[in-house]
Amino acid sequence: MSPLTVIFDCDPGVDDGVALLLAFAARDALKVLGITTVAGNVSAKLTARNAGVLREIALREDVPIYAGCERPLKRSPIEAGHFHGESGLGDLPLFEPRHAVEAEHAVDWLIQTLLAAPARSIALVATGPLTNVATALLREPSITNAIREIAIMGGARSEGGNITASAEYNIYADPHAAQVVFATDVEIVAFGLDVTHQVRATPERIDTIARLGNPSAVATANLLTFATYLPANSPAAQGAPLHDPCPIAWLIEPALFEFRRCHIEVETESTLTAGHTAVEFRADVAPHQNVRWGVRANAAGIFDLLHRKLAQSGKA
Repeated sequence: MSPLTVIFDCDPGVDDGVALLLAFAARDALKVLGITTVAGNVSAKLTARNAGVLREIALREDVPIYAGCERPLKRSPIEAGHFHGESGLGDLPLFEPRHAVEAEHAVDWLIQTLLAAPARSIALVATGPLTNVATALLREPSITNAIREIAIMGGARSEGGNITASAEYNIYADPHAAQVVFATDVEIVAFGLDVTHQVRATPERIDTIARLGNPSAVATANLLTFATYLPANSPAAQGAPLHDPCPIAWLIEPALFEFRRCHIEVETESTLTAGHTAVEFRADVAPHQNVRWGVRANAAGIFDLLHRKLAQSGKA
C-alpha cells in the first residue's frame, strides 16, 4: 500500500515532539509533505525551532518546515511553557538546527499546496491551536476539496478540561479558530481528552522505547519521562497521557481507535467556558454530523506501534 500523504500542523511541545518523531519514523506509512508550525505551547519562533530540532534528530531534513501564525485569531495568546518547559521540549538537550525553516508563511504554503492537490488526496493533522488551519480556510475555502480529513488533537467532553474546568488547551488557545474548522464540511476525526487519557506512557513503556537506543527513540523517551514526572500528571506510575501522537497512530493503524459520530460547536464568548467543545451525538438535534469523536483507544497497541516505528527511525 502506498504511503498516505500528510501535512502536519503543530506547536511543539513535548507531546507534539513525540508525534513528530513518530511521523518522521513512519516512512512506510506516511508521506509527510511538510510541517507547519503555529504559536501555542510556546511562541511561534520556538515552535518552528523545535520542529527543526526534531527533524534533525530524526534525520528527516527532506521534510520542509513552514512557520505560521504568531497569535490567535482574536484572543490574547495563551502559552503553556509552565507545562512543556521554557523551551517547549522539556529538558531535551537542544541545539540550533542546521537548516532554517522555509521563507514562505505556513498559511500561504498550505493554500498553494492544497489548491494544487487532487481531490481528497491529503490528510491534514493538527495537534496545536487551529489558527493556521482556520486562517487558510477563511482565506481560501476551496482548499477543502483536497483534504481527505482533518485529524485533530483537541477537545474534551466526559473527561473535563486540562486548562480550565471544561476546555482542553488546544481549543482554549484559539476557540474562534476551532469553531471555524469544526464548522466546515470536511470530515474531521477528533482525538479529545476522552480518548487520549486512555493512552498512558508508563515508566515501563518508556523504558522499552529507550532501549531501542537510536536518537529518535532516546529523544522520545526523554520527552515522555519529562511529561510523566510533571505534577499535573502524577502519580508517575500511571504515566502521562499520550495526546498528540494519537492522530498519527490512527493514520497508520485506524483499528487502534473507536469513534462516535457527532457535531461539535465551540464556545467562543463565555469567559467561564471559553474553548468548551459541545459534543452532540444526537443526529436529530444536530444533523451535520461531520465529526468522528474518539471514545476508545487500544493503548497497548499504540505503544507497540510507536516502538515498531521508532525502531525504523533513521532508515531510508
